[in-house]
Amino acid sequence: MPASQSDDILAALKQTAAALRDGGIEFALGGGLAAWARGGPPTEHDIDYLVRPDDTEAALAALRKCGMRTDVPPEGWLAKAWCDGVLIDLINAPMGITIDDDFFARCDQISVAAVSMPVMPLDDVLVGKLLALNEHNLDFGPPLQWARSLREQIDWIDVEERTIGSPFARTFLTMLGELGVIPIARHAACK
Repeated sequence: MPASQSDDILAALKQTAAALRDGGIEFALGGGLAAWARGGPPTEHDIDYLVRPDDTEAALAALRKCGMRTDVPPEGWLAKAWCDGVLIDLINAPMGITIDDDFFARCDQISVAAVSMPVMPLDDVLVGKLLALNEHNLDFGPPLQWARSLREQIDWIDVEERTIGSPFARTFLTMLGELGVIPIARHAACK
C-alpha cells in the first residue's frame, strides 16, 4: 500500500481528473503521483498530467469550466492550473517522450484515490525527469526515491538507452549502481 498522500493533493487529483475526463480530454497521470500510484513515496509538489499538444487548450478550458485559474507560461511545453491552491501542470512535450497514441497505449489504467485513470509508465517518468536535469535543475531526490522503492517495476536497460546522451542521467544511473539499487550501469562499456 502506498504511503499516505495529502488530502489537498488527493482532492485536487479527483477534481481535475474528473474535469479532464468529462471534457473528453485524453490524459495520463505523470510525475511523482504516477510513482505514488504504483507504490512509491507520496509527493507534495504538484499534479502532473500528460496531454497531447493539440489538446492543451481544451484541457485548460475543461479546468476553467470548473472554476480553476489557468496560465500558459512561455516555456511552450506545459500549461498550468490551480485547484484550491494545488498546482496542476499540463505537460504536452516532456523531454524524450512524444505524447501520442503509442504513449497512451503504454499507460496502465489504475485506480488512483478511487478514480480510474491512465498512469504514465515508470520508465517514461524517469526518462522525462532525468532528461530534464541540468546545471540549474539538478535534484536527484525524487528519482532516487522512485528508484529505491520501485526498482523492480522499471526497465533499467530501456531507461539507460533512452537517456545515454545526458551526462546527468549517466551520473544518476552510476550512482544507483554504486548504491546497489540497480546493477552497475552499462554505459561505461558503451563508449
